[in-house]
Amino acid sequence: MTMSINRLTTLSFLVLVLAAASGCDSNSSSPVVETNFNEQVRQGATRYLDVYTPMSSSIVGTDTVHRFGVGDGPLCLDGSEYIVSTRDGSSGDLVIFLEGGGGCWSTFCQANETANAGVNKAGILDPALAGNPLASWDVTYLPYCDGSLFIGDIDNDYENDSEIEYQRGLKNLSAGLDIAKRTYPSPSRIVLAGNSGGGYGTIFALTLVRNLYPDTPIDVINDSGVGVAVDGDPTFLNGIIADWNASALFPKSICPGCYADGHLTEFFGWQFEQDNNFRLAMLSSKQDFVIGTVFLQVGGPAFEAALVPQLAKIESLSGGRMASWVTNGTDHTFVQRDVTATGGGVTVLEWVRTFIENDNWTSVSD
Repeated sequence: MTMSINRLTTLSFLVLVLAAASGCDSNSSSPVVETNFNEQVRQGATRYLDVYTPMSSSIVGTDTVHRFGVGDGPLCLDGSEYIVSTRDGSSGDLVIFLEGGGGCWSTFCQANETANAGVNKAGILDPALAGNPLASWDVTYLPYCDGSLFIGDIDNDYENDSEIEYQRGLKNLSAGLDIAKRTYPSPSRIVLAGNSGGGYGTIFALTLVRNLYPDTPIDVINDSGVGVAVDGDPTFLNGIIADWNASALFPKSICPGCYADGHLTEFFGWQFEQDNNFRLAMLSSKQDFVIGTVFLQVGGPAFEAALVPQLAKIESLSGGRMASWVTNGTDHTFVQRDVTATGGGVTVLEWVRTFIENDNWTSVSD
């Protein structure tokens, strides 16, 4: 299923009331500030948690494969069943990995349509990779097959040809995270990682992961889905959010103003204000061909011109909890595809290992 169309027009677990000073009375005019993503929860972002269970689970090699069948719940773009896989480690820590694979909206559709069974044992998910800091971690692996960055909640017929695009990403994400929680209920640490569409997916999955694991430190690895879109054009994001019925993931107190410049940078700043127990590692090439040219259709130089200042701004908003790895060129994704790639003289694997093992990791760039 492909469309070729011109220019894209693409918890509640805690409420903290902060007063200006301790002991202020009920007549205080100090504003009430919601934290820990409670606003998104009230808007329905977590509405599918603890709703769906797999129809079957079976051991395949070192993995357990959980199948959801077909029906009103989790589905892939073509209507086939959604599948989540888990793999036990020995460290007591947990990797939740969101796979990538394209995008699909009303003016463009190039995306994975089916889910693979088993963990994709590549890069940081390869337990045999020398120097892999995540080699001994438990893994919950979520394939990407909804074309909506794991946030869609709608069945579309974009071409009015009775060929339905089942964009149930939020159900898929929620079902997969429920499996993570049931299988690994109390990890000491969580790495929430994803590449490409899954990298974008980590941006929104953070809310759900925090809901399920209220007190666990979370490290996010966002590979080639860093929230850069069409510079100065919020209508691109407005369009795909509407196409996917995904407004619940965007807090009304700050959005759509949170992407008024066309990018999700202010959304990241809001997240850092909401939760002080996560860190963010972001990876990208300067002129990512897949994102900049294929999907955004702005071209490599325009993508680079937006990427560099937006990453710097996210870092400035993070309070020291975000850093980036940036390389020259047009490559797309690294943490599974090529952990030997270098940015600023540092390989992907070295930089990720420093991120996992050291709070003082820093940004590097060619």
